[in-house]
Amino acid sequence: MSEILLIDDSPMQVHVREAVLRQAGFSVVTAGTAAQALELLGAPDDQEHIRVIVTDHVMPGASGADFVRELRRLRPTVPVIVVSGLAEAEEEYTELNVSFLNKPCPPEELIDTVAKALRDGH
Repeated sequence: MSEILLIDDSPMQVHVREAVLRQAGFSVVTAGTAAQALELLGAPDDQEHIRVIVTDHVMPGASGADFVRELRRLRPTVPVIVVSGLAEAEEEYTELNVSFLNKPCPPEELIDTVAKALRDGH
């Protein structure tokens, strides 16, 4: 089964987004930091089960943009959706091939964006 990797350092944000995605029928795994997410993605048994990544922009240790730059070395084509309350942050993702959603992100918009990423993903 394909899975969505949800990354956010806010337990409340993770809980809400995970509930929204699960209720829409998606399988979800979560990580609280970019480092934890990269560890999950680098695991030998992960090779293809995570098909879309939803990440926050502002996180301790590494920003969403730092995470995506590192991710592109491991998984150059996996669809990434960045959720941020900082509209100007979108500039940091130029040439990183991501979709960008502004907070607050209505549940329907998140679900539609994830579904589209799964349909169009590589």
